Amino acid sequence: MAGLNVSMAFFISIICLCEVTRRFSKRIFPPKVYFYFASELVSSFQMCTCFLELKMLRDIGPWGGGFGPDVSLTLLFLLFSVHGATSDGSSANPMISLQEFLALDFSLKATVAKLLAQFVGMEVAFAFTKKYWSRELTDFHIIQNLMAQDCSSSISTSVSHGIFVEALCSFFFQLVVLRFQMSALMYRIPIVAITVTALAYAAAPFTGAFFNPALAYVVTFTCSGNSSLEYFQVYWLAPITGMLIALFLYQGNIPRLFQTNLLYSQKNKYRIPKGKAQSGAQNQAERGRSREEQLLNSN
Repeated sequence: MAGLNVSMAFFISIICLCEVTRRFSKRIFPPKVYFYFASELVSSFQMCTCFLELKMLRDIGPWGGGFGPDVSLTLLFLLFSVHGATSDGSSANPMISLQEFLALDFSLKATVAKLLAQFVGMEVAFAFTKKYWSRELTDFHIIQNLMAQDCSSSISTSVSHGIFVEALCSFFFQLVVLRFQMSALMYRIPIVAITVTALAYAAAPFTGAFFNPALAYVVTFTCSGNSSLEYFQVYWLAPITGMLIALFLYQGNIPRLFQTNLLYSQKNKYRIPKGKAQSGAQNQAERGRSREEQLLNSN
């Protein structure tokens, strides 16, 4: 249990460090720089460091520490709940950022800044975590360092099955995010965390259950066992496909690509006064601007 206690202290330290960094960054950076880059970078760092330590516990814990998957799944739920409570509007997930861009919630400039911050944050987190493991504070870390010298792919099934699994995980995750995006935090955070935990329980044995291209890129793209093209298909193309299907089914269209609603009727039982009706594109654009303004004004 000593190794688990050290990991718990690591989780708490990272969360506290990131929270302090967020508050400091919010004071010194303009709102756009903070929300579109600094906040995403810090949240991505927090998510990646905690995920790597948790993945280490999940891989080594059953035979090195005597605890089963119930411990790692409980920790996953708690860590994702804390991430949702402390993220300050950032997602640390390129699929959510792309979904918001396609839904006209954020501009291209903001989306590019977010994507850059997410990849940079997770790259820094990977280097930081490797340095932390090199201190070999526990037997788990010693074993992890030996395993890291020749890491293997997280894909333990066929590529076609892996594509299906990651696309399905991304679909359900994005659908939940869309459905509860306007709900109160006290409901949204546990629901999203439960969804992530359930998907990880079902899909981790096959692909690692990333449904986050930035996280997958940092963790498994350099490992042997699959080609770069296969990694791209499973961890980038599949999540994008799942996200597009989820957005289309939820809204009936993809606002950034086309405005016609192909699934749901837009008829209103109340008559709209002539001259006051707005097109779907205008409504979506105004909704997007209002969400950006709301995020920036929260500073």
